Amino acid sequence: MIQMPSNLNDLRATWRLVNKIDTTVNTGSFGVKNSGDTTSFYVYDIIGAVDGQAESFVKEVAATRSKEINLFINSMGGFVWDALSMYDSLLNASQRVHVVINGLAASAASFLAMAGDTVKITEAGRMMIHDAQGVGVGSPADMQEYTDLLHSVSDDISGIYARRAGGDPKSWRKSMTKTTWYNSTQAIDAGLADELTTAKKGPDNRTRLIQARMASLKKGL
Repeated sequence: MIQMPSNLNDLRATWRLVNKIDTTVNTGSFGVKNSGDTTSFYVYDIIGAVDGQAESFVKEVAATRSKEINLFINSMGGFVWDALSMYDSLLNASQRVHVVINGLAASAASFLAMAGDTVKITEAGRMMIHDAQGVGVGSPADMQEYTDLLHSVSDDISGIYARRAGGDPKSWRKSMTKTTWYNSTQAIDAGLADELTTAKKGPDNRTRLIQARMASLKKGL
């Protein structure tokens, strides 16, 4: 049975084609920045779309000597095994991990976010969870075998949500099966995020008008 394309590279090539990823300019699914006692990781692309990115991510986490890790996410998801290895590396890191969803955390990116000791989401952010997906060809017996595999992987992922957000893995599977989208408030209510990110607030419109009027009066003196 061919459960997926013949190897992982073929699967990545399929994703690149579907998502129109230009590998000649693509810099990978994540970036890293060290600043004092904090190392920040930025997952802003399809997870695993570029060969070796998950391996590089895991090695970067292992090599981190900072006191804390920040993980910023704006990703539509990607390859489940790559995301799982990245999730595991963060879950087992000695540092506290702070996740910030400042855009989209969908599919594999949503359970990657569950590695955070804290999870924040921007007010306009979104999360999406669904069952594991794939392609396969073969006999009815082959298809049943593949179906069982997808169910098994989905059960594993539902356990990740339940472990971080609370609740019963079976309930999470129901939400995954029907594909569920969450806005920021719904994600917090579901336990997938803890709170909104804190936005920098300037003066309100009334204050701005008063300040402008005072500035005008001073000029007239």
